[in-house]
Amino acid sequence: MIALQDVHKSFGPNAVLRGVSLEVPKGQSLVVIGGSGSGKSVLLKCILGLEAPDAGRILYEGAPLDARRRGPFLSRFGMLFQGGALFDSLPVWENICFRLLRGPGRLSRSAARERAVDKLARVGLGPDVAERHPAELSGGMQKRVALARAIAADPEVIFFDEPTTGLDPIMAGVINDLIRGIVTDMGATAITITHDMASVRAIADEVAMLHAGKIRWRGPVAAMDAAEDPYLRQFVTGAAEGPIETIR
Repeated sequence: MIALQDVHKSFGPNAVLRGVSLEVPKGQSLVVIGGSGSGKSVLLKCILGLEAPDAGRILYEGAPLDARRRGPFLSRFGMLFQGGALFDSLPVWENICFRLLRGPGRLSRSAARERAVDKLARVGLGPDVAERHPAELSGGMQKRVALARAIAADPEVIFFDEPTTGLDPIMAGVINDLIRGIVTDMGATAITITHDMASVRAIADEVAMLHAGKIRWRGPVAAMDAAEDPYLRQFVTGAAEGPIETIR
């Protein structure tokens, strides 16, 4: 579904991606792990077209993801942002259907509200939430609304950026279960970036570790704990000692 071939990206002298090659088959949930500053967010931005790679290619369904094909690609994807990124001035239902109320093929307001209520139910929230504003919701409810927005257009590809950041362990578990269920039910292709190992185990089919701008390890989530790669083992166990440098 999505493939990166020897992708490089630098910002001045800082080389962030140093030849990343990665494939995500259709219907698979891939989780990219790595420490802060390892290039996870830049990787996502390159796929979305927010940053242009300095070298290498990004393919979508086997063809280069160039300017001509980016519009159709973006119409088929959903995104759960790290901070939720809800619009404070809009009620929940308009947040959920923001993109569906604008542009070609837009829904009427009544149809959009009906769609929003349906997606709220999918993430475990009642129709009464639709008219409330983000400031009236708890952090966990805001994250659920953001998840409802990510699936509002029934996307084929969904990106999750640190989906459990700022949540307590119980609510993080709820969000992880919702994501896993939604991705499975929709048959969507999912890419998640996170450093939360609980999310990795709950969401992933496959795991890729990004370190020093390259894919250090790639494999099934079930093989992660037994892998011998010292970088992966240190990250998974959270050990202070190991090949990954820590600032003391």
